Amino acid sequence: MQVQGHHGTGSDPIDPVLERLHRLHPKVIDLSLGRIERMLAALGDPHRHLPPVIHVAGTNGKGSTLAFLRAMLEAAGYRVHVYTSPHLVRFHERIRLAQPGGGSALIDDQRLIALLEECETANAGQPITFFEVTTAAAFLAFARTPADVVLLETGLGGRLDATNVVDRPAVTAITRISYDHMSYLGDSLTEIAGEKAGIFKPGVPVVLAPQPMRDAEVALRERARVLAAPIREWRVTPAAGGGFRFQSADRDMLLPAPGLLGAHQVFNAGTAIACLGALPGLTVDDRAIGQGLAGVVWPGRLQRLTRGPLSDGLPLGWELWLDGGHNDSAGEALAVQAARWAEEAEPKPLLLVFGMLGTKEPLAFLAPLVHHAARLRAVPIPGEAAALTAAEAAAMAHTAGFRDVDSVDSPKAALAALTTAASGPHRVLICGSLYLAGQVLAENGGAE
Repeated sequence: MQVQGHHGTGSDPIDPVLERLHRLHPKVIDLSLGRIERMLAALGDPHRHLPPVIHVAGTNGKGSTLAFLRAMLEAAGYRVHVYTSPHLVRFHERIRLAQPGGGSALIDDQRLIALLEECETANAGQPITFFEVTTAAAFLAFARTPADVVLLETGLGGRLDATNVVDRPAVTAITRISYDHMSYLGDSLTEIAGEKAGIFKPGVPVVLAPQPMRDAEVALRERARVLAAPIREWRVTPAAGGGFRFQSADRDMLLPAPGLLGAHQVFNAGTAIACLGALPGLTVDDRAIGQGLAGVVWPGRLQRLTRGPLSDGLPLGWELWLDGGHNDSAGEALAVQAARWAEEAEPKPLLLVFGMLGTKEPLAFLAPLVHHAARLRAVPIPGEAAALTAAEAAAMAHTAGFRDVDSVDSPKAALAALTTAASGPHRVLICGSLYLAGQVLAENGGAE
């Protein structure tokens, strides 16, 4: 995932302080622990005063895994802090605080601005990245607010990620690894897995999602062996009615289909359940697991948009879906879901609206989808300097093998073009970037 700041539309009270923080370091991404350790020391080392931490790294599925964890822990009555990135519409989405009466809520404007300004003062104008400052602000918030557990997502990689200053988490977990951010993490899956495994700590339990590539699996297991970090073994198998069976040393459960759509979400849910089993001192029973599994919410990941300006403008019977995945694994996961849609009793032809950052691998993302979609309309991502233009995105789609391709200037224009050209109910999927997903959600009325 990207780690740079992305802003929603319109004026926001937090924008001035975020803009100042962006100017503290010329490079958006500069992986190092030295700068954040210096800042945290000036703030009293809040990262050493946190509730038990579940630290999650990986290429795909980190956010979904944390969403399952939060839903299950909160269903069991626990108070949960959550740190994720990037945000979709507003920066506040990155920091979720436990509430005294149970549940959790996104941090409010006043508190967030005060924390960021406190970090800014402690930094005293020295070079530091935006992600490092905001991670320090999250640690301050978590250290000062009572909770039972912290769910912590890495921004990029693991070994040198700002979140890796937490030197004694309760559990570490790695979701599916694939090719992404190669310029920072290495060109091979072995190298990328080695960077992700940098969050492992001596003796701390490790949970591994199933890895489709053996090289990644071998590298992760070897790193855990060297650190004497016990691996929590588990597996999931399909069950009747779209559900699944989860099995580990201490659990054997039949569960319903996850509340998040997509075959890959079974593995993210399984990763979350395995983390709970490795978490010392907290008990999450089968009822809470089932309740969390069904009630989970994670915007921008195979999310159906059913109300708002964009979805309301579609003809009767049409569906609008949104997904922020942006690499080969995400394209494969969407292709699996497209194949499932095609097996429905009355399938709706699939149409794509596509936009992507130029730092990604558009051909690897698009290749699995070529045989599932009749048309593709390419759009730009306004305000993102690294984004492909609509014409560039369209050219990539042509190269990938799509035949009915055109470029338009916005998702709204894409929907208008697609509905004009097609007769009968269709299913439209907007995809290719979390930044595009954020802008679509902002235009359609918000992230949740």
